[in-house]
Amino acid sequence: MEENEPLLESTEQNNAASFKAMSCIVANAALEKAATFGLSANMILYLENEYHMDLVTGTNIITLWTAACNFLPVLGAFLADSTVGRYTMIAFGSTVGFLGTILLWLTTVIPQARPPPCGDFTTQCNSSTSFQVIFLCFTLGLIAIGAGGIRSASMAFGADQFVKRYKNKEESESGALESYFGWYYAASCLAVIISLTIVAYIQEHLGWQIGFGIPVVFMLLGALSFFSASSLYVRSEERSSFITSFYQVITASYKNRHFTSASLDENIVYHYKKESALVVPSEKLRFLNKACIVRDQERYCNANADIHDSWNQCTVDQVEESKAVLKVIPLWLTGVLMSVTVSQGGILIVQAMTMDRHITSSFEIPAASLGIVFFISAVLSVVLYDRVIVPLASRIIGQPFYSTSKLKMGIGILISILVMVFLALIEYIRRGIAIKQGFADNPEVVVNMSALWLILPYWLMGIEEAMNTVGQYEFFYSEFPKSMSSIASTLHDLSLSAGGLVATLMLNIIDQVTSRGGKPSWMSSNINQGHYDYYYLVIACMSAVNMLYYLLCSRAYGPCQSAAMNGSQKEDEVVHGSSS
Repeated sequence: MEENEPLLESTEQNNAASFKAMSCIVANAALEKAATFGLSANMILYLENEYHMDLVTGTNIITLWTAACNFLPVLGAFLADSTVGRYTMIAFGSTVGFLGTILLWLTTVIPQARPPPCGDFTTQCNSSTSFQVIFLCFTLGLIAIGAGGIRSASMAFGADQFVKRYKNKEESESGALESYFGWYYAASCLAVIISLTIVAYIQEHLGWQIGFGIPVVFMLLGALSFFSASSLYVRSEERSSFITSFYQVITASYKNRHFTSASLDENIVYHYKKESALVVPSEKLRFLNKACIVRDQERYCNANADIHDSWNQCTVDQVEESKAVLKVIPLWLTGVLMSVTVSQGGILIVQAMTMDRHITSSFEIPAASLGIVFFISAVLSVVLYDRVIVPLASRIIGQPFYSTSKLKMGIGILISILVMVFLALIEYIRRGIAIKQGFADNPEVVVNMSALWLILPYWLMGIEEAMNTVGQYEFFYSEFPKSMSSIASTLHDLSLSAGGLVATLMLNIIDQVTSRGGKPSWMSSNINQGHYDYYYLVIACMSAVNMLYYLLCSRAYGPCQSAAMNGSQKEDEVVHGSSS
């Protein structure tokens, strides 16, 4: 009995240390989300009112900043896994992000950091100087770098605190990991909700100095929380570089290009890792299979069959990892185009500012806080699907019900069409009321139309994002090799980043084309003279084309790994049932 006491004590210590370490990591990630979303909530108003930017310029800056926040985690994931490690990446992001929020807050304190305010009796305002705009973009860039460092490794680093501690013990860390991922997601959603309500309200009613000072406090608390548990963290020493492996496969397949289909007979030998389940490459993208053909084992491999020249000889695992990336690119592009619909936050805020946002005679909803409906809808969609739809459907059909990841992605794209159609219809009605009331030249006047009409498209947008995002996570995780699961988890952020760039390009093209001949642009800063409804219809048409493209790509891709596994499980149940 005495021999077991140290083991029991060690287990309790591991549980306590894991929970504390995980809590600090989750707190840092959630507070970073609260800070970043708190700044972006009313950023379009800050740029228009304090920096005197027009709608297109301000929207472009915000879109590019958002794209950087979504793209940099992908770059950070590669660096964390291959070079610097996850702890170092998060520490770097926390420090740089904190510095960025301080510098952005200083633009609200130092008068020289922004243009002078407009006079009370003039419509002419001094525009921002080049230095002021550059300094502003520099602060936003630091915040984006900080977000990239924290988001790229936080979820995986938190999971390491369980897996690495118990990897040599038969303990059920799977339950702890499931709880961890749930709390991680819940904490992130709660952070966004706080930003879009409390922080946004403070910015509109107490000013920018206090409103931008709160994200500084968030980043400080997050950094202190993360560094306070540095002695408890379990840090992985494993390093791998997928980029290098990918180029090695391309190089080796090119050097073996002289092998023709006729020469690739059944006697061909492929090089595979010891204890690997992959001994023969798949038939898709067969030209890459030439990279793992054994040409001269004595020349490229040592006595233990380990490769010492990976630029001429690769393994089957390397080839399949490279194929996994190439195969998903067409379907990943559909997520990029769908992300354009959720990149219209700044325009929706401008639209809401011209509508009646009163709930009661004394309480008015901040324009940016309407976006909370998006996140509430997304969370409720996931909960209802997992806790209501799946059990109910399983009970009705008499067997476990599941929907494939590609079906979820397709549903999200389909709903994106409806979102843009509803937004166009609402703006068409709002603009008509404004012109009828004689406010065509006064975009700041609130028209007699409730902003609560925007709840419907926001709600549908949340369902769209939840279905497509969950589908992407499941699809990439199941289709990518397990050695690339961390990279797969960042592909959705990459699609959001690319979608933001596409949205910026579309906005600029539409603005330039529609403003020719001295006509008011569809995206005019005067929303009553512009045609935002036409802009929404253009995106709706693009989403319809994206839906057709997705159906073609989905059919060409074939069944997913998860669907194939579920199908094989059903076949086994039938066989076992018939044999019994």
